[in-house]
Amino acid sequence: MILLGIETSCDETAAAVLEIKGKKYKILSNIVSSQIEIHRKYGGIVPEVAARKHVEAIVPVVKESLEKALISQKEIDLVAVTRGPGLITSLFVGVEAAKTLAFAWQKPLIGVNHLAGHLYGSLLNTESRQQKADSRNLREIKFPALCLIVSGGHTELVLLKSYQDYKIIGQTLDDAAGEAFDKTAKLLGLNYPGGPEISRLAKKGNPKAFDFPRPMINSNNFDFSFSGLKTSVLYKIKDLSTLRPAACGASEDGRLKIKDLKVMQDMAASVEQAIVDVLVEKTIRAAEKFKIKTIMLGGGVSANEKLRKTMSDRAANVLLPDVRFSTDNGVVIALAGYYRIANHKLRIKDNWKKIEVDPNLSL
Repeated sequence: MILLGIETSCDETAAAVLEIKGKKYKILSNIVSSQIEIHRKYGGIVPEVAARKHVEAIVPVVKESLEKALISQKEIDLVAVTRGPGLITSLFVGVEAAKTLAFAWQKPLIGVNHLAGHLYGSLLNTESRQQKADSRNLREIKFPALCLIVSGGHTELVLLKSYQDYKIIGQTLDDAAGEAFDKTAKLLGLNYPGGPEISRLAKKGNPKAFDFPRPMINSNNFDFSFSGLKTSVLYKIKDLSTLRPAACGASEDGRLKIKDLKVMQDMAASVEQAIVDVLVEKTIRAAEKFKIKTIMLGGGVSANEKLRKTMSDRAANVLLPDVRFSTDNGVVIALAGYYRIANHKLRIKDNWKKIEVDPNLSL
C-alpha cells in the first residue's frame, strides 16, 4: 500500500509518501515547510498567519512529495489527512486540499487524529538517517503499552491494549509541557520555540540551582499541570532582580531580564529538570499500575534529550521516535491512516464527502 499523508494542524505544512508491505515500510518522501521563522517575531503562533502560509505552501509541498517519491498520482492507494485536533483555520487548508485530491484522483480518503500520528511515530525505525532508506521493519508493540504524548498543545498518557484500542488515562489540566517550555523561555527572554532554547542552555546549567515545583507529581492520578511552574519562574526572576540586581534587572522596555549567562543556564536546567521529573515519574507509576510491557514517546517534546535519556534509564522496552518524526510531519499521519485501514473495515469509497475538521478532536 502506498499512502500520501498530509498534515497542517498547526504551523507546518507537511506531506509524505509512505509505502507499507506487511510489516515493512519505506519512506519515499517526507516534505515539511516550517513557519518557525515567520512566527518567531511574534513570540508564538498567530493562527491567521499560519493559515495563509498553509494556503501558499500546500500545493508545492504535495507536488514535491510526489516528485521526491518518484511516483505518479495513479500509484497512490490512499490519502490520509489530519482532521484534528489543532488550529481550525490550519486544519481546514489541509483537509480541503486532501478532499480535492481524493475527488480529482478518485482515491479513497481517510481523516486521522493528529495525536494518533504521534502515537505511532515511535514505530518507525531510527537506524537510518537517510531520507530515502531501504525497506525497514515497523517496530512491534508488546501490549499493554503506554504512550506519553508531549507537545506544545498536548500532554497525555495513553493506554493501548492493541493498535486501535486505546484510551487517555491522564492529561494536562492547564498548560501542556511544550507550552510550559515556551512560556518560561519567553520569561527568560529566549526565542520561540522555547523548548529547544531551554535545552540548549540547560546543557551547561545546574539543574539543582533553583528549586522549582513539580506540580501534581505526587497526586493519586495521572493528570498533569504546568501553569504553576511558569508562575514560579516569574517570581524567581522578580526575586533575583531585588537580591542580585547585577544578574537580573530591567531592560529598555521596562521588563525584567536576566543578564548573567550562568544564571540563565542554571534556570533553564532547573526548569527542564522539573518538567522531565514530572513527565517521567507519572509515566513510570502508570506503567507499574497497568503492568505495561512497552512505553512509547511522541510529540515535539519527545525530542528533548534529557527526557529521552531519563525515560530510557528508568524503564525497559522504551520506544523513542526518531527526532525527525517527533515534530509534525506527513509520515506519521500516513502511518496512522494505514493502521485505521489495516485494523478496521472502514467504508472509504467517496469518503472525501464525509471528512470534516474537528479542532477539538480527542483520541
